[in-house]
Amino acid sequence: MTYFGLKFHAAIAASALDRAVPLPLGQLLQEPITDPVAIFLTILAIMLVAPLLVERLRLPGIIGLILAGVLVGPHGLGILDRDPTIVLLGTVGLLFLMFLGGLETSLDDLKKDADKPIIFGLATFVVPMLMGTGAMLVLGYGFWASVLVASCLASHTLVALPVLTKLGIMRHPSSIATLGGTLITNVLALLVLAVVVKADQGDLTLGFWLFLIPALTIYTFAVLWGVPKLGRWFFKKFGHDEGAEFTFVLATLFVASYLASLIEIEPIVGAFLAGVAITQIIPRLSPLMNRVQFIGNTLFVPIFLISVGMLVDPLILLREPQGLLIAVIIVAVELASKFVAAWGSARWFKWKLPSAMVMFGLSMAQAASTLAAITIAFDIGLVDELVVNAIIAMILVSCVLSPWVVARWGAQLQTQPAEAEAAPVGDQATPTAPALGQRVLIPVANPSTEDNLLQLAIILTKRVGGTLLPLHVLPDRNQPIAEADRTRQNRLLETAETIAHAATIPVETIGRIDDSIAWGILRTTQERNADLLICGWKGFSTYRENFFGSVIDTIVRSATIPVLISRFPQPIENTEKVVLAITGRQANLGQIKQTLTITQCLAEELKAPLHVVQMTVGSGRDRKLTTLLQEKGIAVQPVHGNTVKHVSEAVQPNTLLILIASTHIVGQSALGREPEAITRANWDTNILVLHFPAKPSKRA
Repeated sequence: MTYFGLKFHAAIAASALDRAVPLPLGQLLQEPITDPVAIFLTILAIMLVAPLLVERLRLPGIIGLILAGVLVGPHGLGILDRDPTIVLLGTVGLLFLMFLGGLETSLDDLKKDADKPIIFGLATFVVPMLMGTGAMLVLGYGFWASVLVASCLASHTLVALPVLTKLGIMRHPSSIATLGGTLITNVLALLVLAVVVKADQGDLTLGFWLFLIPALTIYTFAVLWGVPKLGRWFFKKFGHDEGAEFTFVLATLFVASYLASLIEIEPIVGAFLAGVAITQIIPRLSPLMNRVQFIGNTLFVPIFLISVGMLVDPLILLREPQGLLIAVIIVAVELASKFVAAWGSARWFKWKLPSAMVMFGLSMAQAASTLAAITIAFDIGLVDELVVNAIIAMILVSCVLSPWVVARWGAQLQTQPAEAEAAPVGDQATPTAPALGQRVLIPVANPSTEDNLLQLAIILTKRVGGTLLPLHVLPDRNQPIAEADRTRQNRLLETAETIAHAATIPVETIGRIDDSIAWGILRTTQERNADLLICGWKGFSTYRENFFGSVIDTIVRSATIPVLISRFPQPIENTEKVVLAITGRQANLGQIKQTLTITQCLAEELKAPLHVVQMTVGSGRDRKLTTLLQEKGIAVQPVHGNTVKHVSEAVQPNTLLILIASTHIVGQSALGREPEAITRANWDTNILVLHFPAKPSKRA
């Protein structure tokens, strides 16, 4: 068994702490609770009450969880013992915490500004290593012991991650830099720990390096490349089973974490990489993502924070004056080094003080990984009890300060991204139309296509805080409606409502009886004040439908709001690339801008790169459009000639193709000739066609 594998075993941690501290006073008063139901009830009570009490003091709720863990733990009142069950749940919570951090880390964001995570990751590792090693050498400890303690200061745990989520600044540049830097500094700190342990044992050989570096490289590539490939295949085969999707995500988390431990890498690194890989195939606003985040933030992460508090004995330092001195020095060096690294990096990036303080707050917290490392050091005799107690004190101080600092300064970052996006370069004077999606009407009729349509509607609705309006129309054929039809209508609407509630968006289900399906949909758009209509599409029209009209034709020709016609032969989660093809000459610049807004939203939520194919005829509109796209930093490909050929060349497997409906001619589909021709040429491609009414409504 490797030393890295020992880090998460409760026996070693417990034995080290038992030797480091005397019997806590709380255990003299009563025995810890042993009944499983009572233990879980106590934990739930803490999770409910502690954050509420602390938030009344205007402090982040997770501070209450940590302090409550100190109070009820073995070094406090002794109500709960940090037994193997608590250790297990706490370890799961730690892995979930790092996994959630990975879910919020976009590879595209890291690639776009890769220098910032790298620079900050190196800075927040090197500065604590230098300052920590120097401080421990001054205190009289040996070189390898000093280096190992310094590596504990260099690593960090994203304890304040729930605060970022609550403030809505996960995608802020400073947050992205810190999340990416976490991966770098933790890997480097764990490599230092491995080197120190091997050096102490006399096993620091060439074979160690020949195994570790290739294994880490292969493992990282396998997770970041293999998990998305496997996930897309799984969602395509079993995408309609919500339970299977959720189980697949959890299995990915724990398999990646376990495999990391097999190659002597900390499991939390595997959990973070698993999150980065999974987020490529799960839309951020999807019900599945909401379920994963809910179960993590509501159950496992709070248990981890409570378990961290249970490690701390705040009185031990008062009984050991020399230990108090060492603790003060270690805490001061840790905080100072992390601040210097964050402040210096922010100055280098030309960021303001709030960004630096958020980076500092996120990177200062030390938790279970630090304790595991110092436990190993104590077990092999590199450090003494005083250092162990000092590290525990540092864990308490950093875990309490971290969420407070992030909450205090992160609030100042909430408006910065919105302000930056409100006035894009070259378009400051152009008034913006109301964002589509405030009230999205989506007819549901086919269970096999309902899931993808609802996923699309949820993304477009949730981004603007809108309301989803699932609709099912029963046609009135001058005879009583069959009970089976009513049952089917209720089942479809209940399914849609369940999915919408899982994504935490407002929903108003509508069951209707009308003389025709098409006119029932059109009347509902006006009665419910909808601003966007999303419909499914089979991809073609028959000759009869071209002359006499299908349901889609009737809707498109008579709608007074934009209509998004959707065809999904593949799961929407499998999208790897979003292509916007601008082919309709009749589309004005305002309509194209609205289409571009929707396209950018989908590309961001699906974690897919955006590419624009622009069919040009040399008009003034074309030149303005090309300039607009270039100013927004969007990859644009102006082309001439055969539209179907050029668009098909831009389409790759797992592409989401977005078109604007072209001019309708009698005898053709209401969407125009080009969308249908492109669809027939790319039959396995997900396609959206946006149609704007001839006379835009007030909302459009």
